[in-house]
Amino acid sequence: MAKRDIPLERVRNFGIMAHIDGGKTTTSERILYYSGKNYKIGEVHDGAATMDFMVQEQERGITIQSAATTVTWGDYRLALIDTPGHVDFTAEVERSLRVLDGAVALYCAVGGVQPQSEQVWRQSEKYKVPKIAFVNKMDRVGANFYNVMEQMRNQLGANPVPMVIPIGAAETFEGVIDLVQMKALYFDMKSLGKTVIEKDIPEEYLEKAKEYRQKMVESAAEQDDALMEKFFNGEELTIPEIKAAIRKGCLSRAITPAFCGSAFKDKGVQPLLDAICDYLPSPLDTGAAVSADDPSQKREVSDDEPFCGLAFKIMSDKNMGKITFVRVYSGTLKLGAELLDSTINQEQRISRLFRMHANKQEPLDEARAGDIVACVGLTQTRTGDTLCDPEHPITLESIDFPAPVISVAVKPKSRSDNEKLGAALHALAMEDPTFVVTFDQETSETIIAGMGELYLEVIVDRLKREFNVDCDVGAPQVAYRETITAPVDNEYKHVKQSGGRGQYAHVCLKIDPQEPGKGFEFVNEVKGGVIPTEYIPAVEKGVKKALEAGPLAGFPVVDVKVTVYFGSYHEVDSNEFAFIECARQCFKKGFLKGKPQLLEPMMDVEVAVPEQYMGAANGSINQRRGRVEGMEDRAGVKLIKATVPLGEMFGYSNAIRTVTQGRGAFTMIFKQYEAVPASIAKTVVEKRIKEGKVRPSTDD
Repeated sequence: MAKRDIPLERVRNFGIMAHIDGGKTTTSERILYYSGKNYKIGEVHDGAATMDFMVQEQERGITIQSAATTVTWGDYRLALIDTPGHVDFTAEVERSLRVLDGAVALYCAVGGVQPQSEQVWRQSEKYKVPKIAFVNKMDRVGANFYNVMEQMRNQLGANPVPMVIPIGAAETFEGVIDLVQMKALYFDMKSLGKTVIEKDIPEEYLEKAKEYRQKMVESAAEQDDALMEKFFNGEELTIPEIKAAIRKGCLSRAITPAFCGSAFKDKGVQPLLDAICDYLPSPLDTGAAVSADDPSQKREVSDDEPFCGLAFKIMSDKNMGKITFVRVYSGTLKLGAELLDSTINQEQRISRLFRMHANKQEPLDEARAGDIVACVGLTQTRTGDTLCDPEHPITLESIDFPAPVISVAVKPKSRSDNEKLGAALHALAMEDPTFVVTFDQETSETIIAGMGELYLEVIVDRLKREFNVDCDVGAPQVAYRETITAPVDNEYKHVKQSGGRGQYAHVCLKIDPQEPGKGFEFVNEVKGGVIPTEYIPAVEKGVKKALEAGPLAGFPVVDVKVTVYFGSYHEVDSNEFAFIECARQCFKKGFLKGKPQLLEPMMDVEVAVPEQYMGAANGSINQRRGRVEGMEDRAGVKLIKATVPLGEMFGYSNAIRTVTQGRGAFTMIFKQYEAVPASIAKTVVEKRIKEGKVRPSTDD
């Protein structure tokens, strides 16, 4: 096998994650420019950023899809994924973190740790991703690097260790002090910051630099017993020792090395690139890929192992069709290779293989362990599927995605649009698992569901631009849920006789409420074969069918435990269908006796307003059935933290702008489901009955 041009230990697969408008894409553009990948800098506000290549991204000035690119820095190869910061596109962050080895957690020096910063931090912790922090926008009025460090400790439970400290802040921000080398770094503006000028530390910053270097060296020493002993003996740690210890702490997630700068003003990005090479993990550091079915089955990170990889993203391209992004965990993936999708047990052949640079492709003949590549030809593969060598099957842990919280009805404007709509929605649903398409039989409507208003707005826009499908869109609908609050026993007999062979089934079900978030549980406690074993799966199937559209208002049922404990059957008339229908009806009738309750999605809302508009902003939250949880000052504005029902948040962006004369802004992320007040639940149920969305349970 040909030798690698870059050894695995010098490969870094990382993502940039942050709150919306933290400066992720601007930082990515600087990385592309300084590494020589781009010859000019594309700016987000001009709609010219390389990584924001979708029309919708350029128009809105935000990132919607995670874009991938590969650059070289020194003798390291960096695969970078720029992820979205808007909560509606949280699935893009989830799937990226599942396959990345490390991440840069980016914070605004003014806004600090914001709601989506917390969300992406939690997502990265779930996948145990080592991180370094970059405090961006040090040039803005109100910038405070040390405040952000404090917020990381208090709000994220992180242990940030400053590796640089800023020289000045806001309009006086000039550069950074490298605490490892103890040098002041300035960035030449004529070369757009490409030339880094090293100088001695200014006199007025020397004491502070010594203080923070001491703290950094102490944090490094804590990662290694031998260094700790050396430190306590008063010996000086060498630079290689400090770097190795900081890297060890970063990989174990005990510490988060922290840097600062202003990507927009071209300051502080090169030290960040050096830190990505010095401290973030290589594919070798992440360990073997482990089978989800059998933990003893592993694939070491090596080109010589059998191939295995994870399909983490799917993209529709009008020229090439379906592009599948794959993280290679072991072995070699060759162009034209026959692969097994072990998740769906189907073999497929790769017709094209390339490395992505935003929306451009660099053709490849093969990909090796640790690579992130894109393939064409995997027509059946979905997000989260495992791809492997057919001779050596393995199934890796998939990717968990949150359920959609908002839906709208879409109606094609013409007959030709109607014919294209199905194929277009199927292609979009293949791209994103949080996008769900259903067809409502009662109203003959196509319902699309996703993570938020902006998300669905982008979907409808893409239908029009990419697939030439014009649609009328209904009003947004909240994804309510149903549950019970009291345990109930119910018995039901399904008997049908219509000449010849009839239908007979009889079941007794115990339905118990579960704690929120526990989901559905089915228990079989039938004794003595009163219901034959072969019909128990049919009982479960019938109950699951009933869960899809609850008896109260036709919404999915959650958090219930159903136990089948008694029943009877008929030698001739009992069959699988009879038990499915019997269990479905038994559950529906029993559910209505268990004090059913409607649940609604609640959102964590953070409103930022100038102090004089505090009263108006609080009033706007209270009008929406919101609970104000707390208030704090941050960078000259008041932050109001509240919990508000999603159903009350439609159109809130216009409302908050109106009451604050355009100076207020808000962010929200999904928190949990809570009970709907009785008066509102009654209105919702009556509306659903009127629309024909509730199927009455039939007596047979």
